[in-house]
Amino acid sequence: MESPLRLIAPDPLDELARTIEALLVVASAPLSLDELAAAADDHPERVAEALQLVGERFEEGRSGIVLEHVAGGWAFRAAREEAAACARLFERPAQRNLSQAALETLAIIAYLGPCSRPEIARIRGVAADSAVANLVERGLIAEAGREFAGAVRYRTTPLFERVFGLESLSELPRLDDVGADAAGIRDRLHEVAEKRSA
Repeated sequence: MESPLRLIAPDPLDELARTIEALLVVASAPLSLDELAAAADDHPERVAEALQLVGERFEEGRSGIVLEHVAGGWAFRAAREEAAACARLFERPAQRNLSQAALETLAIIAYLGPCSRPEIARIRGVAADSAVANLVERGLIAEAGREFAGAVRYRTTPLFERVFGLESLSELPRLDDVGADAAGIRDRLHEVAEKRSA
């Protein structure tokens, strides 16, 4: 007689949800529905159902890891109750000892990103290679495609938002509210933004 356990077929949606979990764990940035569907080799509608299942498994108050929709995609983050422990382990070293060049570069990418090293260099007036490499190594910025000319473009990461206490980039202070010190940076940002839209 066949074991009763063998008669229970695996739930395909549950299997897909496990695949989605694995993809989100190994991803270095939020994954869109289409990216998840392509990687899982499944239909976006089914992936959306699987994401709902994953969200139920990893919900605030029930798990130390929470599924959230951020930056146009899906990602795991630490639950808010665990923020203090995570900060002690990981986030404070990312913020500590950032040079003035790194802070300026980070501000440019946060306000104007995604943008390339040549754009950052034009705004700051000096090369940005070292500052960009430092920020990538700390996990505060990541690659976000390439310009038509081939230069890599960079954007801030969810870690940047957590380190600086932001729910999203929309919470960045307006440059008009920063004061006179921001006038030069604001003018250069506007100049680059106008060149982009031309």
